[in-house]
Amino acid sequence: MKLHRSLPVLLAIIFIAISAKAQLGTLKEKFTRADSLRGNLTPLRTCYDINYYHLDVKFDIDKKFISGSNLFKFTATQNFTKLQFDLYANLNIEKVVYKGKELPYTREFGAVFITFPQTIAKGSKDEFTVYYSGNPTIAKNAPWDGGVVYTTDSLGRPFVATACQGAGASIWWPTKDHQADEVDSMLISISVPKGLTDASNGRLRKKTELKDGYTRFDWFVGSPINNYDVEANIANYTHFGDIYNGEKGKLTTDFWVLSYNVDKAKKHFAANVPRMLKAFEHWFGPYPWYEDGYKLIETPHLGMEHQSGVAYGNHYVNGYYAGHRGTPIGIDLSGTGLGLTWDYIIVHESGHEWFGNNITSKDLGDMWIHESFTDYSESLFIESTSTKQAGQEYINGLRRTIQNVTPIVGPYNVNKEGSGDMYNKGSVILNMIRTIINDDEKWRGILRGLNKTFYHQTVTYDDITKYISDQSGINLLPVFDQYLHYADLPVVEFATINGKLSAKWIANAIGFNMPIKVRMKGGEYKFIKPGKGYFTPINIDGITKNNLEVDTFNYYAGVIVD
Repeated sequence: MKLHRSLPVLLAIIFIAISAKAQLGTLKEKFTRADSLRGNLTPLRTCYDINYYHLDVKFDIDKKFISGSNLFKFTATQNFTKLQFDLYANLNIEKVVYKGKELPYTREFGAVFITFPQTIAKGSKDEFTVYYSGNPTIAKNAPWDGGVVYTTDSLGRPFVATACQGAGASIWWPTKDHQADEVDSMLISISVPKGLTDASNGRLRKKTELKDGYTRFDWFVGSPINNYDVEANIANYTHFGDIYNGEKGKLTTDFWVLSYNVDKAKKHFAANVPRMLKAFEHWFGPYPWYEDGYKLIETPHLGMEHQSGVAYGNHYVNGYYAGHRGTPIGIDLSGTGLGLTWDYIIVHESGHEWFGNNITSKDLGDMWIHESFTDYSESLFIESTSTKQAGQEYINGLRRTIQNVTPIVGPYNVNKEGSGDMYNKGSVILNMIRTIINDDEKWRGILRGLNKTFYHQTVTYDDITKYISDQSGINLLPVFDQYLHYADLPVVEFATINGKLSAKWIANAIGFNMPIKVRMKGGEYKFIKPGKGYFTPINIDGITKNNLEVDTFNYYAGVIVD
């Protein structure tokens, strides 16, 4: 459906949508002891490696109250007697049990410290269980602020979901709440009032009718999972599914939707999911979770990349859901119209299955690894279903919301993401890297290689940037440094020196020497290498400042012509 809006109103809606998408936590300039306890990998966290969780939680929806336990199974990485796990301070710890006895513990902000009766020896495997209860934080505007969503569907039936990226999983369950350590496998047991259904990550192993009027759903995740992806979604769901013939064979695709949305969900998902999977397996390699399947789960919030169970709340519209005017409205964040032929949430949040879930940043400060690549995946989807030119036009259209105020990489060890520019500016940067490499098959091989090399792993800034630089055969490290660590755009300056057009870079990053494409008007683009702070001649016969054209469609940089 074509939107009939004034341009200022449309741009305002887009800006609000993208600003909301970009802010998963409150912007801070000063950090506290609580931030350090939450974000830092201290010896009390690195002393143990999480192997397995069994999260068992009962939801009393009327009281907005939860109660249950989480079993921690771990391997000691060193000798220790004390460790830290995490749980928000507004939730009560009833007891911590180790070998049948309660352990002493202390709490400081969201950190919990337990002391064992003897030394846990390096290399040994052990376990403890945390019992807890309370009223978890209610999300005011999920998924951008964390917590539990309590609402109802259009028939007045309970509609509940968790969403906690940025805020952290410890907002609703006890866990080692740091991205650097993903649990190897997990059993998620969610008990809900009879007549409702829980849909969580992985595969449903068992459904048990309990004597107290509740039903327990046991979901098993057989692959490593970052804990902010762990979800509970509770509603009057109807399930249907299909099989996708993918690179690794048959992939189950399952859909859990509100009962009255089944017909439109079947049509809408069939039009979007198979072509999304085809495009992303082509560019990124096999879907990373064949063992756990692929799911879309309808939620009362817009969406989230919950591993093997993507939260979906885009109201079955193409584009990015922007509200109702009689019927749901979808908008194109790029302003090109190219975003209105596919469902934004299905494509974007599913793209996170590769970047964010398969490859997870160790520190929230490197959340650009999740969001830049996934934002870029939108254009690759367009390229796969249309043309390369269309994909690049979409990326170019995203520039209008880039702010260039703060760096994309955030501060480390305080659980704080960087600038919201990690989305659209990140997409622009990756398209620019592709342009520099100038070999589409090599670029595709790099994207697939990232997902193979770092399969089911947590990574750092250096892991990703060095891999791309090494595999491309081009020193791209100064380029990443400039665009990710500095808010300022580099500027290429042109001047006529001794009768010859010359160029130099003005940049923050040391050694910044990005090749850039220029041409004479009407001619063919050619690579030049401006000097690193000094002018170097441009070896293109006949080019002058009067007939110079810079490829600003694919390059995001300032241009000065003296």
